[in-house]
Amino acid sequence: MSTCATASRELAEPLSGTSATARTWLLIEQPGPWGAKALASSHLDPAVGRALERAADGTGVRVALIRRPGRHADCHSPSLRRVYAAHTLPGRSWIRTAELPFGDPEVYGTGPQRLLALDFAALGAGEHGGLWTAYDGDPLALVCTNGKRDRCCALLGRPLAAELAAGLGSDVWEVTHIGGHRFAPTVLVLPHGYAYGRAAAPAVKGVLEAARTGRVITAGSRGRSAWDRPGQAADLAVRELTGEVRAEALDVVRTEPLDAVRAGGKAHAWTVTVAHTDGRSWHVEVAQGAAEPPRPESCGAALGSPALMEILAVHEAVGSAF
Repeated sequence: MSTCATASRELAEPLSGTSATARTWLLIEQPGPWGAKALASSHLDPAVGRALERAADGTGVRVALIRRPGRHADCHSPSLRRVYAAHTLPGRSWIRTAELPFGDPEVYGTGPQRLLALDFAALGAGEHGGLWTAYDGDPLALVCTNGKRDRCCALLGRPLAAELAAGLGSDVWEVTHIGGHRFAPTVLVLPHGYAYGRAAAPAVKGVLEAARTGRVITAGSRGRSAWDRPGQAADLAVRELTGEVRAEALDVVRTEPLDAVRAGGKAHAWTVTVAHTDGRSWHVEVAQGAAEPPRPESCGAALGSPALMEILAVHEAVGSAF
C-alpha cells in the first residue's frame, strides 16, 4: 500500500504555504513513547498536557514535545528536562531556554507548574519578559518522528533525525508534530521558523548552515510558521522573485480579500502585502485551490483534496507606506 508521503511526492504536491502556523513555539523535552495526541498521551502528566493545550489556545503559541534522536526510553526517574520558547516573527525572533525539574510531583513538580504559570498571550505576542536564559547556540532542527500520529513521520523522520544528530550534535531534536505528514520527512528550523518538507540530510545541513548566518534557503521550504498560509506562500514568492535570502528582511504586513474577478472566480483569494526593510513592498495575489487528483492527507485516511496555495501575480508597489 502506498504511503501518504509517497503519493504526495509522486503527484508533485507543492510545498509552499503548508507550514503549521505558530508565532511562538513552546517545546518540552519528554522522552519515552508518544501517542497520536502526544501532550495527553505520553509520559508527561496528561492533566498537565491538556492544561497546556488550553492555555495556549488562541494565543499564537504552539506546544510540542521533543526528545533526543535515537533510543528514548523514559524510566520515569526524576530528571531535568530541557524546554525552549521560540518566537518567529521577523525582526524580533528569539529563543529562550531552561532546564526544569520533572518527576515525582511531590519533589520535582515545579517544572510543570512553571510551564502552566507562563503568560501565553505575552509569549505569542513576542514578549518573553526575561523568561529563562537567552539561547545563543546553533539553530534548532526539529524533525517530526511521531509514528503514532502518522507512520511516514517515523519511517522517514527517524532516520533523518539520526543522520543529522550524528553530523550536527545536540541541536537536533525529534518533535511530536509540526503538520503535514504527507510531506515527511518534515523539519522545522528555529529561531526563524521556516519549515521544510521531503527533507534530505544534505539539504537540511545546508539550511542550517544558512540559518547560522541569518539566511533562508527557499528550496524545499513550506513557509515561515509566523504567517498564515497565504502569507507563507507570499513570503516565499517574493524571495523567489527578488533573490532575498536574509531571514529578517521581509515582513508580511497585510492580508486582504482579493476581488473575485482578479481571483478568476476562486472562492478564497487574498492580496498579501510583503514589505522589505529597505522600504520596498510587493502585493502578492494568492488563491486557495484544491490538490487534484484526490490523495490521502495521512496514512490510512480517506482520499481528499488538500488545500494548496497558488500565486496568481506579484506586483511591486509604487512607493511605500511602510
